[in-house]
Amino acid sequence: MRQAIAAAAFAAFVVACLRLGWWQWQRYRAPGGSLQNLGYTLQWPTFALFALFALWRLRRLERQHRQRPPAPPGPPPPVPSRPVAAATDDASIDDASADDDDADDELAAYNRYLAQLNAKEQHRGR
Repeated sequence: MRQAIAAAAFAAFVVACLRLGWWQWQRYRAPGGSLQNLGYTLQWPTFALFALFALWRLRRLERQHRQRPPAPPGPPPPVPSRPVAAATDDASIDDASADDDDADDELAAYNRYLAQLNAKEQHRGR
């Protein structure tokens, strides 16, 4: 159903572009016609050709997608080396960052910075 609607929309677009190109050709041939009308005469069929190319390309990609075998399952997600506890107050955040000092000083500094931002936000919200 969806493909039929898309095909009908493409067909309507192509027909409209070709009719507009024909209309511009008649305007160009009329006594007041200009080179701009001739340009539009060439431009509208180009739009129609692009729509036909897009339809062809979309159908080809869809066919390739249907023919492609399913991807093998990826590796399992990594398991954390230690459980991460949820912090409920500023003291527990500071305690967690103190544990990280031994493992990674940069991470601990970043955690302290986040704890300070959280404290400022909580203080501002009161």
